[in-house]
This record gives sequence, C-alpha cells and structure tokens, in this order.
Amino acid sequence: MKFTLSLLMSFLIWVPTQAQDILSKSDQIISATQVVPEKDRATATVIGYDANYNQTVLRKGTGALICIANNPKSKSFSVACYHKDLDPMMARGRALRKLGKNRSEIETIRAAEAKEGTLKLPKNPSTLYVLYGKKARYDKDSKKIIDGNIRYVVYMPWATVENTGLPIAPQVPGGPWIMFPGTYRAHIMITPPSK
Repeated sequence: MKFTLSLLMSFLIWVPTQAQDILSKSDQIISATQVVPEKDRATATVIGYDANYNQTVLRKGTGALICIANNPKSKSFSVACYHKDLDPMMARGRALRKLGKNRSEIETIRAAEAKEGTLKLPKNPSTLYVLYGKKARYDKDSKKIIDGNIRYVVYMPWATVENTGLPIAPQVPGGPWIMFPGTYRAHIMITPPSK
C-alpha cells in the first residue's frame, strides 16, 4: 500500500528530485492529456512548467478536466487529469507546497479545512486519471507516452467500507478497493495490471 500511496501522491504534491529537460508547451499539453479519452483532450485545461520549472497554466480549457504535465524535476514519469470538481482540493495542495509545507503538513491542513467546510469537496464521485511508470517516457517523435501504466481514481469524500461495500485492498489484480476510507480524500482505486 505504501508503494501505491507514493505513486498517487506524486501528482498531488510535487517533490523535486532531479531536473530533466522541460518539454515544449505543445508537447507538455499533448503528453498531459494522453491519459483521458480522446474526445476530452482538446478541451482540457493543462497545467505545466515554464522555463524556470515553475508550474503555470499552459492552456485554459473549456471542458470538465484539468491535466497536470509531468514534473521535469521528478525521477519517474507521471501525468494526471482530474475532474474540475476536485480542483479546490488539488489547487490547495499545490498552493501549500509552494509555501514550503511538506506532505504531512499539507494533509493535516486540508483535512482540517475539509472538516470545517472551508475546503470545497466534490459532491459527486469525481475521477482522476493517472498515467505513470518508472520506465514511462514521452516520445517527441511519435507524440506518445511509452511504457506507461494507467490508474483510475474515483474520489468520494467521507466514503467508507460500510457504505460502499469495497474492500481496503484489491481482491484480484486490478480490482477496485477503497483508500483512506472515512476521510475527506477517500477514493476508489482501480489499477489495471501493468503491461
């Protein structure tokens, strides 16, 4: 479970490790949106990186999805797209990280704000898509992500094992399970087996 949590958190809270070349704006947009259905790619908002490795909005979209380009300071590859109803929670995490807060501090602050009602949470199940992998990479020639694995995450704040019937670990490879049950960041994890 620690391995899964580490991968999941990599797109919520950026942890700089080793600088890589920053992709062009176009390539960041193309790669960041590859995790979602093709019909949704052109309308997604995309957050990527400028020449100084600062996160910035590369494209303001008109659709329901917000995509995050791969962090060029990370050793592993990961892009993610999430429903706009999750943006208050995700944006709050990014803002707190920018203020120098660590992962534990960010989760403590967001949990308190969620309980107080000052952090807006989705009212309906909201999906996050992740395309990741230690060997994953973006090929500039083919404009494709190679050797990536996909994960589906469906956020259901405050959901529990009891009110969903889901287990707290997958019963079969790739099977759904609930992570952080009973908390503001409770979600269903679905990770198809790696190729």
